Amino acid sequence: MWCIHLLLNKLLKLDDERYDGNRFEFLETQSAQFSSSNKDHSRAAVVSNFIQVPHINQQHSWDCGLACVLMVLRARGIRCNIEELVKHCPTKSIWTVDLAYLLQKFSISFMYFTVTLEANPKFSVEAFYKDQLPNDLGRVNMLFQKAREAGIRIECRSVSGNEIADLILSGKYIAIALVDQYKL
Repeated sequence: MWCIHLLLNKLLKLDDERYDGNRFEFLETQSAQFSSSNKDHSRAAVVSNFIQVPHINQQHSWDCGLACVLMVLRARGIRCNIEELVKHCPTKSIWTVDLAYLLQKFSISFMYFTVTLEANPKFSVEAFYKDQLPNDLGRVNMLFQKAREAGIRIECRSVSGNEIADLILSGKYIAIALVDQYKL
């Protein structure tokens, strides 16, 4: 899995990024106002604020999501470690909905966008999910079903690159994007 900073750099083509080995610093960046010929609206200029996001390496093939959550927690000043997250999420088959419950446990305000509101059975062909998917279906689907009563907002929709860029550049959000480096 690729770390979020590499993905963001590729998505946003950030040139104002500095890495000191421990954290990434995204400096003030301005996006020019533009008008799309296919749409009737124009996008306002966006100025980002300085955000320090500490870099956390994943330790195993299964803990990339936990490393991402830990980066968010540390950026928000919450001190904990990967072992503590493992205690709250005692499975090595971690789904994005598990990460939402972790963020909720640490009182992090977030938005969760997904194109499916259940464990996607199409993942059975993916090496990472293949062996565990039959066991995960019930657990993951139950987490989705109970999300609303747990105070977790989930929107069933995709998010455009422009929406992601606008959210990140606003300086109010950190994006977690889990990607398989072999599929990029």
